[in-house]
Amino acid sequence: MELKFILESLLFSAQKPMSVKELRDILAGAANAEDAEEIAKPFKKLNDDDVTAALEELARDHETAGRSYRLACVAGAWQFVTQPEFSPWLRVLVGAKIRPSRLSPAALETLAIISYRQPVTRAEVEQVRGVNVDGTMQTLLERGLVEQSGRAEVVGRPALYSTTPMFLEYFGLRGLEDLPAADELRRIKIERPLAPVTVEVGLATHPPEQLQLAEESRPTTEAPAAPQPPEATPPPS
Repeated sequence: MELKFILESLLFSAQKPMSVKELRDILAGAANAEDAEEIAKPFKKLNDDDVTAALEELARDHETAGRSYRLACVAGAWQFVTQPEFSPWLRVLVGAKIRPSRLSPAALETLAIISYRQPVTRAEVEQVRGVNVDGTMQTLLERGLVEQSGRAEVVGRPALYSTTPMFLEYFGLRGLEDLPAADELRRIKIERPLAPVTVEVGLATHPPEQLQLAEESRPTTEAPAAPQPPEATPPPS
């Protein structure tokens, strides 16, 4: 039995999108069961590449067949989805769902900067856009499209932001590598703050005010005064 048909049966029966790891675990579980059938044992030790290759072949088969549905990978998970042209009938079948309002142009522009330059700080996004993005960033965070992913190793350690799996689902992307080319956006130079400095080499980082105090308290050696020329003697009157 071909692997792609086993995967097709699993995805057809699944109630949610499934990742390659989840599918591989099912294959291994069927082979390791106490009452495992001989037909399941050859698929016990497949790696991720084997499963991915079979899924991609299955996706091509469905695309060639021109069915009303296709196999798609969104945010790293595989699922069968209907073709967009059948949406008028499907909306009647499942009922219209309330969807979140569309993103504003400002939100889309901010999201584009984050997606191509992530991880990125809020200040860096503002350098590219040229405007304050506090409200826009809050909207993206609330919608689950952006998340805090760490802190930058610069003075003040500002938060870093990256896109989320929800971002990939929102735009129907398999992964960030599927983003369209945006070389111009990537070429924009951003001035990054200096890395944290220390009072002395090897010591922990100190706040700027402590650095200033350390600088002021550091002993200094005064240079000897330069010799002064002798005062000129006024001519006799």
